[in-house]
This record gives sequence, structure tokens and C-alpha cells, in this order.
Amino acid sequence: MKQSVKKITGFAMGATDGEIGKVKEFYFDDESWVVRYLIVDTGNWLFGRVVLISTEAIIATDWNNKIFSVNLTKEQIKNSPDINTDLPVSRQEEIKLQKYYPWVKYWGGGYYGGGGDVLAISPGPVIMGLPRTNLTETETEQEKNADKHLRSTEKVTGYKIKAVDSEIGDVEDFIIDESKWEIDFLLIDTGKWLPGKKVLISPKLIHEIDWETSTAYVETSVAFIKSSPAYDPAQLINVVDLDNLNKHYGELNTNS
Repeated sequence: MKQSVKKITGFAMGATDGEIGKVKEFYFDDESWVVRYLIVDTGNWLFGRVVLISTEAIIATDWNNKIFSVNLTKEQIKNSPDINTDLPVSRQEEIKLQKYYPWVKYWGGGYYGGGGDVLAISPGPVIMGLPRTNLTETETEQEKNADKHLRSTEKVTGYKIKAVDSEIGDVEDFIIDESKWEIDFLLIDTGKWLPGKKVLISPKLIHEIDWETSTAYVETSVAFIKSSPAYDPAQLINVVDLDNLNKHYGELNTNS
């Protein structure tokens, strides 16, 4: 199912023994455009502490009551590593989470992780809260020095989108495939350029992002984007919408 990040921000997060808080934002990998973590504000429960929960932990979604259910207890979440989400999340901090929770390592190669975005099942049982010991010294050092690739949907909202010949507009929202947690489209507000029109572009069109100037560059022209199908954010993307987008952009994101 295709979902707008804005519409699912604010959903409750339910542990196996009760609610832990509300989803505040999402962290995605800027290389694969896959959402890796939900950022949850625990409110009064943990006095405003913010925790990272992997999409891997989600076992069910109640769309009517707006609840994500996870396979974790409140005690496990309470005792999880404290990560400062006001700063970019480093690979070293991810390693802390991955050692504490039974989550599969999604980056790099190694014993229990595939290359790139290939996920592998971790070998043997994992005991919650106990550190894994099968990381080699070289692998650990490489991960500590890895580039930061996690980005916040909240912070990337508002980024400028520039075509080869001019600016197109600003990022207003993200459309994700909730079954795979992939970002399929970025919703662009064309502002004064095309008043009232919202367009969707695939992240596959983005060839460069300048994080210093908050600008993403796409390998296409303004005219091409201008002729793309209009999109109504109030409606869910349906098969007809996908067909029209695929006819315009090519075979992209065909799974509904």
C-alpha cells in the first residue's frame, strides 16, 4: 500500500504490553531510499525521550485506529540505547541498536548481513539486550568509520528540487510502499512555477543531493516535470495513477 509520510506521522506505536508513544518522523537511507527507522516520541511515559524503532520490528498496522504494533515490550524499549536524534545518527550508534535488538544488519557485507540492501537472517538465536560477539575487529572499525546515510523525512521536507535547466519546487511529502518501506515518490510543491499543482517524482531521477544547500538535482528538464500527471495529495495512489506515472517516467515502482 502506498502511504503519505505526513498522513502516518502521529500514528501510535504499540508494544506487546501497551502504547509507547507517537511516531514523530522517519529515517531513511539516502542511498537505497528505504525507511530504516521510525522515530517515536514517548511523551509522558519516558518523559519526552525519543527512541528509534526499526521497521523490522513492525508486525501489524491498524489503519483505522492509526497504530503500528511492534514485537517489543515496553521494558525492552525503555532499556534500549539512548540515541540523540537531534544530531545525524552515525553508524556507530546504529551498531549499538543492532547489538541490543535482534535486528538484521542491513549495511555492508559480513557474517550476518548481505551486500548493499540485501538482508540476511542472523545465524543462531539472539538474546535481547546482550551484545553480539561475532563482529570482527576489522568489520567493526569499518562500520565506525562509515559515512552517515540516514536522513530525516522531517528535515528533508522543504529541500529544493532542481532540474537541468531550472528549479522545479520544494519537497512537500514522501510516498512510501508500506509493505517494503521503500520511498517510491517524492511529492513536489511547484509553488509559483505551477500554482496549485503537485507532482510526484521518483527518487531514481535524483542524481545528486547537496546536503549543505538543501538541494536535490534531477536528470530531467522542467518541461518534462511540467507535463507529468497531476497528483491530489488527498487521495491514495491507485493503479490508474501508477499506470499514468509509469507511462510518463518509465517502468518505475510498479507494485501497488
